[in-house]
Amino acid sequence: MLKFIKHHLDTISGVEIYPIISLLLFFIVFTTMLIIVLKMPKKNIEKLSNLPLDNDLKNTHHE
Repeated sequence: MLKFIKHHLDTISGVEIYPIISLLLFFIVFTTMLIIVLKMPKKNIEKLSNLPLDNDLKNTHHE
């Protein structure tokens, strides 16, 4: 199976650029999310971390 895929990828001109682009996109997205999370105020993080618990509490009170 891998030989079949590898053979077809070898016939494409310029195919070696796609793994580089994929790595760059992953690195850019990962770095951007890391920066956003690190700059987020602690109050917002606490609020977001309590959302699943708040939802469970609301559901149990309505029953």
